[in-house]
Amino acid sequence: MNRFFRNFVFICFIIYFALYISQASGFYEYKNSRKVSLTNAQIKQFERDIDRGKKIDLKKYIDVNNKGYQNSISKVGLSISSTSEKVICKFIEETFKVLSKVMGE
Repeated sequence: MNRFFRNFVFICFIIYFALYISQASGFYEYKNSRKVSLTNAQIKQFERDIDRGKKIDLKKYIDVNNKGYQNSISKVGLSISSTSEKVICKFIEETFKVLSKVMGE
């Protein structure tokens, strides 16, 4: 049982650090910046069409992607990942508190 717990904690740390590295490396910011650049391109196209006197249809320029990809499995996965993030963060905080007390004394 002790080995199972140790492996479980190790796997949780690996997952946590992988997610942390992807966030710290700017992966999500890169994805969002691509959306902004597409929006800038659409604005330029809109301005060109106005200059040329074309009939304007906003649906042509606005990229509406309201597809819902969430299902019961993804909701459970999101719930598990949110809960595990809270537990791991709390565990790390408590570990560092204990280590600081041990090192300080």
